[in-house]
Amino acid sequence: MQPTRRAMLVALVLAAPALAQTPAPQPAGDPSLPRVAIVTTAGTLTVEVETERAPITAANFLRYVDQKRLDGVSFYRIVKVGPEFGFVQFGPHTDAKKMLPPIKHEPTTRTGLSHTDGTLSVARLGVGTARGEFTISVGDQRRALDAAPGVPGDGQGYAAFARVVGGRDVLSRILETPVDPVKASNGAFKGEMPAAPVKVITARRVAG
Repeated sequence: MQPTRRAMLVALVLAAPALAQTPAPQPAGDPSLPRVAIVTTAGTLTVEVETERAPITAANFLRYVDQKRLDGVSFYRIVKVGPEFGFVQFGPHTDAKKMLPPIKHEPTTRTGLSHTDGTLSVARLGVGTARGEFTISVGDQRRALDAAPGVPGDGQGYAAFARVVGGRDVLSRILETPVDPVKASNGAFKGEMPAAPVKVITARRVAG
């Protein structure tokens, strides 16, 4: 989510006071949708993938899972704006060999999904450039990350495609990962990169 980073963080800060400071209850889930267990060094996150409402973005994520392209990647970006509010980002990052081609953008105005607590979406630069960098919202971030007039950047927001249905406490632990105040990646993400990142051990489909 690099292109409008400063504006997005401002939007998150403005939204934070209106949000509850405790995690939202985990949704019950839909047994007809595929699930993926993301096993990390902080615990296991189980996510439900919206293949019906966001078919392009969901299929892209499942390709990364099925081809084992997420095995060994890190949660390399931690943006904590307040207690239980911010987002974490994981993916191949600088490992170009693990990246698949970019996909068509599916805005939330088309899918009907929103960046509520525990929502997964795909990072991008311009519209249609998203590949294999995934974020998980901590707290309700519809104002900052959903597509709508006036949101940072081009107004198209980010493509939501899944949600956490198990291991919400693990998401909290990842958000609490201490960051290195000077560490950066090609000049970006300074103050947002963990000194000792949480690693993804495996990401595999599991029974619903």
